[in-house]
Amino acid sequence: MGGFVRGRMIARRIIQALPVLFGVVLVTFLLTRALPGDPAAYFAGPAADAKSIAQIRESLGLDRPLPEQFWLYLKDLATGDLGVSISTGQPVMAELARRLPASLELTLGALLISLAIAVPMGVLAATRPGRPIDHFCRILATAGVSLPTFFTGLALLFIFYYLLGWAPAPIGRLDFAYLPPDPVTGFYVIDALLAGDTETAVAAFSQLILPMATLALFTLAPITRMTRGAMLQALGSDFIRTAKAAGLSRRKIIGRYAFQNAMLPVVTTLGMVFSFTLGANVLVEKVFAWPGIGSFAVEALVVSDYAAVQGFVLSMALLFVCLNLAIDILYTLIDPRVSIDG
Repeated sequence: MGGFVRGRMIARRIIQALPVLFGVVLVTFLLTRALPGDPAAYFAGPAADAKSIAQIRESLGLDRPLPEQFWLYLKDLATGDLGVSISTGQPVMAELARRLPASLELTLGALLISLAIAVPMGVLAATRPGRPIDHFCRILATAGVSLPTFFTGLALLFIFYYLLGWAPAPIGRLDFAYLPPDPVTGFYVIDALLAGDTETAVAAFSQLILPMATLALFTLAPITRMTRGAMLQALGSDFIRTAKAAGLSRRKIIGRYAFQNAMLPVVTTLGMVFSFTLGANVLVEKVFAWPGIGSFAVEALVVSDYAAVQGFVLSMALLFVCLNLAIDILYTLIDPRVSIDG
């Protein structure tokens, strides 16, 4: 019965997301047309004359009225065709499929590091208010919020690559001395381990360390702050005082009752942090020459590559819809009292 209800919830969330996705497609289409620059002129080259540019504009369909362009774009979307990137000459779908695993590997790795540090630190700070761990937690949260990701990345590169020589050169996902592993998950570290190539796995992980640390410091701050605040609120609740009066152990009160009730706002924060991290990826990928979708989107914006920009925004919208759906499901798993129909 629970599986049927959860399946019905998933179907309803997907239906509710369709108007949002259509709005994203429409707004993105209009905004890309408002970008400065002419993609036909870029594609033709600096030596092209007006006639050549006009011919290219006609071949790209840019000479047609906007409603007709939008209708043709929708028809292509219905068949899974996101168009061809004029900056790379490759289908946008293929470019996104190739670059998305790189961004996800970086983002998910940073979030795992943040969760492993931020949640225990937030709990310790909440259970020891005013002590050194609490002060350290607040200082770390303030630093994570205040420092821009590009500054953190450049500082880590300067210290660990330039001064100490501990980190590899920031040249992407893998050093030139290694070949990429056969794609299974798209994550180089996991794919290399699945292939039994530990040397390549170590090399890929060493390239990940500094960009992951940069993003982890950025994501650490809001998760730590929310965990600390949610735990303080839970520890001050009436049911905790009742549990203490009943003689329950401190470990059981904190671990079972307070922590479980504090997880709902933390999960909400985690969803928002994931969204912010994908945005912060753009700067981090540029600093570390990481071949993800963030750097792809920036390059597409510079040359007014309509198809690439539209494909990037649409993929991000789909990713956020899936993320919100996963958060809704997590809510029901953490606390069954949360209304599935809400």
